[in-house]
Amino acid sequence: MQAKSVLRIAFLSVGIALLFAGLFFDMGTALSPHLQVAVPTPDRLAKPTLPVTPSQADRGSQVYWLSCLPCHGDKGQGLTDEFRTTYPPEDQYCWERGCHGEMPYENGFTIPMVIPALIGQDVLTKFSDAAQLNSYIRVTMPFWKPGSLTEEDVWSITAFIMRENGLWNDDVELNETNAAEVKITPEALQQAQVQKRSGAGVWWLLLVSVSILFILYFILKKIKNTTTI
Repeated sequence: MQAKSVLRIAFLSVGIALLFAGLFFDMGTALSPHLQVAVPTPDRLAKPTLPVTPSQADRGSQVYWLSCLPCHGDKGQGLTDEFRTTYPPEDQYCWERGCHGEMPYENGFTIPMVIPALIGQDVLTKFSDAAQLNSYIRVTMPFWKPGSLTEEDVWSITAFIMRENGLWNDDVELNETNAAEVKITPEALQQAQVQKRSGAGVWWLLLVSVSILFILYFILKKIKNTTTI
């Protein structure tokens, strides 16, 4: 009788845990921060680490870090108020200090007050495909020295931005022969963001499920040992 009660409690716990996990992934940050697991805060300005065999987009992440991140954000969110807090206090309003304001110093340059996001559901819509995005980056970026990036770097950044938006799977290299076929539409961006969130939720749910199965295994093993004594 005691073993059956423990089993019922165990299976009930599994059901509640899975339900809670599903609610967590659906609600996102709507859950109380007290219910979220604390994790170490990463250095958002650190140079990305490449895998042993980096892809084109992987290499693009480092080019983005060097040439794009200072203005477009560590997550492609643009020059938001929140992102600027990652910089030292004296550098958070540099356009008001002269170096990037209306009257920059001799080697300085003026930056726009609004810098757009590059990653997200409502971005890149002024481009029809990856080829147009590549051409724009090649001619106009980086802002302080347009046209200074190598051809390889421009394609790497293009592949990175497209991959982060879920529009490119990075299986092969993006180049002039296939870029025009990689379309950018509001529908594609929206679908990619939904799939990105769903994919993350599935992995976390799988992790929770596997952990619960291990717990169940030890509970059942303990019950078996108890009933055989």
